[in-house]
Amino acid sequence: MDANEILDYCLAKKGVTETFPFDNETLVMKVGTKMFLLMGLERQPLGINVKTDPEWSAELREQHPQITGAFHMNKTHWNSVLLDGLKRDLIFRMIDQSYDLVFKSLTKKAQESISNS
Repeated sequence: MDANEILDYCLAKKGVTETFPFDNETLVMKVGTKMFLLMGLERQPLGINVKTDPEWSAELREQHPQITGAFHMNKTHWNSVLLDGLKRDLIFRMIDQSYDLVFKSLTKKAQESISNS
């Protein structure tokens, strides 16, 4: 899986934008005004940071050495994920959950605006 596949998958979701708020190498995907995925474009192997339910986060970290608490982020809710060796379905499930959790945290007005766009 490469960065373009992740980018295309994210951009297919409603209300998603891509930004570079930190530097020219860290792509941040947002739904509305809130980030749900970060990806270091120059980092090898390719990795992403995603938000996950705390219980699932603990389970994922136990089962997969590629998944750890995200550096400089709330480790209860955010995971750093090295994509090498992980199944495509699992990666997409983590992205979906991150998007859904962040979307649900938006105001009702922002959710309606995105849903109706």
